[in-house]
Amino acid sequence: MKIRAITRLCLFGVLAVGLWACTGGYSFTGASIPPGAKTIAVETFPNFAPTVNPQLSQKMTDELMQMFSTQTSLSVVNGTEGDLQISGQITGYETRASALSSDDNVSMNRLTITIKVKFVNTLDPDADFEQQFSRFRDYAASQDFSSVESGLMSEIVTELCEDVFNKAVVNW
Repeated sequence: MKIRAITRLCLFGVLAVGLWACTGGYSFTGASIPPGAKTIAVETFPNFAPTVNPQLSQKMTDELMQMFSTQTSLSVVNGTEGDLQISGQITGYETRASALSSDDNVSMNRLTITIKVKFVNTLDPDADFEQQFSRFRDYAASQDFSSVESGLMSEIVTELCEDVFNKAVVNW
């Protein structure tokens, strides 16, 4: 009788320790947050592209902040005082022809946005990186760029933010 009670107590203890060890580093988004990390700082991404979209800097910064606050347990903080820190800049914003029709006329154009990102993990410096990310969207040359620009930009920004998020905290 006593052996059975001791076995149950030991099993309960192992289970409790196992569950405790799993907290802090797992999220249902696949994010792997280092134990002890509570905050992330996302600095504003200045726009140094030769062609400047005045909304792009704020949109990029806001979307990154929102992604980290909704998909992780991290608190977004101002400045550079986070356990994890993201800074960067927009280095490219260009549209150019991407496909020709059979009669040598432009049939498709491509909007490309490029960013340079620096990620600092104050708890695990081996996870730091500095990398360039680039994404694009094609659109019909018959469309007026100003009428599709906002939608294309939003789609590209979302993909760029996912790339940064995955590189920073998803270790797949």
